[in-house]
Amino acid sequence: MQGNELLLVGSIPLDTPEQVFQSFGAPLGRYLFAMPDGEVGPRRHWISRVHYQVLAAHPELEVVQHPAPDDNGVERQHPRNAADAWWFKVKDGVKEVRFGDPGWRLGYARDAVNSYFVFKTLKEKGVLAQHLRFQVSIPMVNSVLPPRIFPNRDDLDRIRPGYAAATRAEIATMVDKIPAKELAIQWDCSTEVQDSYGAIPGFPLAGAIERNLDEVRHLSPHIPRDVALGYHFCFGTLGGWPRFQPDDLGQTVKLANAFVAASGRPVDWIHIPALDRSDDAFFAPLRDLAPQGARVYLGAVHNMTRFKERVATARKFLPTFGLGAYCGFGREPVSALPRILNDHLDAVAMAAKV
Repeated sequence: MQGNELLLVGSIPLDTPEQVFQSFGAPLGRYLFAMPDGEVGPRRHWISRVHYQVLAAHPELEVVQHPAPDDNGVERQHPRNAADAWWFKVKDGVKEVRFGDPGWRLGYARDAVNSYFVFKTLKEKGVLAQHLRFQVSIPMVNSVLPPRIFPNRDDLDRIRPGYAAATRAEIATMVDKIPAKELAIQWDCSTEVQDSYGAIPGFPLAGAIERNLDEVRHLSPHIPRDVALGYHFCFGTLGGWPRFQPDDLGQTVKLANAFVAASGRPVDWIHIPALDRSDDAFFAPLRDLAPQGARVYLGAVHNMTRFKERVATARKFLPTFGLGAYCGFGREPVSALPRILNDHLDAVAMAAKV
């Protein structure tokens, strides 16, 4: 089979990239286009890692709220839900928050370079399929800096440009250290999806798509064309999945189309999440998806008892697509991993019969 049947969105709750590559990359590699390192360690909890490792120590920011301690009174770095999240304030007099140590400050390039060495070694040993690219999944700017963590919404305009510049520098470091034809970069977009439906208080539905395009225009065109590029659109899992449940995929499709058009270069894949539904109304907007050559993956690998119904309905409106889960698995217990692996293998077999 070609390496485009499945997509691993990113996070897997194991301790090291080597464990991830061996436990998921080896059995699934022939179905994958690219293989992530599992977002191990602090990245497992997605954007909260940036909040406490990068933002909380920034001299131009103040911490307004941090996650409540655990039941024993010991600090927690990762929030239980959205209300328990880190909150910040840009200090008075700061016009634009800037980030030093360009290319390394956010930590994504450092982790990518280290994980790529393991990835390359396991490919040389034949543990990983030779066609695989190394996948780096990075939260988009508006997802890292969502309105809910800045009580003063004006602060968003003061910090987002500087964070975008820091992210560009991280990408430049990755491209300098990892061969372009071995690399795949995925932008993770959750806040953007919720915003596109008018689901963020104080942010109207009118203009929702356009106000999320600046981050794309400032980042994706800077990724060399030999590097594969993808977008993971997500309904969110903080506090339980799905955090956000829209009536249909209409705004997700509009957002995906706009992101592809604004990318300034070809897009190699798009991941569209799917709720545990199989009604025509939810999936019908897929007929308007305009991927412009990008491979489409549907996040339908969940609740496998109703998997075939979801896939059959989606194919009425989008005949060809690959498969993935709705999101990463960083918030899942390690004990769930055998089931998750088997679900992906079953999905390939079951989809072929639908």
